[in-house]
Formats: sequence, structure tokens, C-alpha cells
Amino acid sequence: MMIAVKNPASVEIVLKKSRFIGALIPCADEQDVPRHLKGFADVHPHASHIVYAYRMKTANGIIYRFHDAGEPTGTAGKPIFQQLEGKELINVLLVVVRYFGGVKLGAGGLTRAYSNTASQVIAAAELCPYIDWVTVPLTLDYKQIQPLEYLLKKLDGRIVAQDFAGQVKVQVQLPAGQVAVLLAAFTG
Repeated sequence: MMIAVKNPASVEIVLKKSRFIGALIPCADEQDVPRHLKGFADVHPHASHIVYAYRMKTANGIIYRFHDAGEPTGTAGKPIFQQLEGKELINVLLVVVRYFGGVKLGAGGLTRAYSNTASQVIAAAELCPYIDWVTVPLTLDYKQIQPLEYLLKKLDGRIVAQDFAGQVKVQVQLPAGQVAVLLAAFTG
């Protein structure tokens, strides 16, 4: 089962004078990532490194990326990505900002520091089961609106757009697993 993040979370760790600031941010899609990363660059212009990893569910499957941001290859981005993958987090960006404190940690120390920061920010976050939402267009008679609204409450769905003309055209958003129930009630 995939897991989502309800709200952004953050932690701060100091290790041998280096500050590690971890942030876990829910993202709707890959296009959200550059905006968030720019925000971190703006807030932390003097940071030594801004490392990140993300996992997103797309129509073509799960995509992921990670970036070491100038740290030795494999010591930063990959360890935080492994935390995301290990917890099966989806549609999320994990950023770790590092301010170098003057003491070198070595490759093993860096890997542990980034991995621990990622682990702690995940532990601090409010997590929930991931729900794959879909949007379904329907054309209904006016008398079907009230039964639709009643069924949507039971299915955890909602109307996201509606157009009242000769008939009512609606866009309904609901969990993917509930589409068959909706269509059985309002088509055919």
C-alpha cells in the first residue's frame, strides 16, 4: 500500500557543527518540484547543499529522481530517496538543506546524516493511505442530482464542476476503486 503525506513537516539536526534541515512536502505532480526547490534556495541562500529526492505516481507508473547537490556521489540524494521508497511514500518531495559546520563527516557519515534526517522528518510527518483519485464526467437529469450527491457522500467523492443546461453535466472526483459503483448507479 502506498502512503501519502497530509501536511508538510520539517526537522533540524546538528551533527558535528553541520546543520541538516529536513522537509517533507506533499506534491500533486512533478511540476510542483521546481517551485518548492526554488523556495528552499530563496530561504536558504547560504546553504552549502540543498539535496532532494521525490517519488510521484503518474499515468505511466511511478517516477522518481534524487540529486546529491554537490555532495559526493551516492552520499545524499540516494539515501533520502531510499527512505521514501522504503516507507512507500508517494507524491512527495523530501529536501535536506545542509549548512557545513567545518568538520568533514566522510562518505559514511554523510550517508548516515542524510538518511537519519530523512527518517526523522518522515517520522514527524502526518501520513495517510494514498488514494488514487479520478475524475469522471456524467450527464444527468435534474432529478438525479440529489441521488448523486447522496451516493458521493458514501463513496468519499465530490462534484468538482457542473454545468446546468438542458441536462446537468458534472465532473465528479472520487477514489478510483469506487468508479464502478458510481457508473453502475448512473449509466446504462
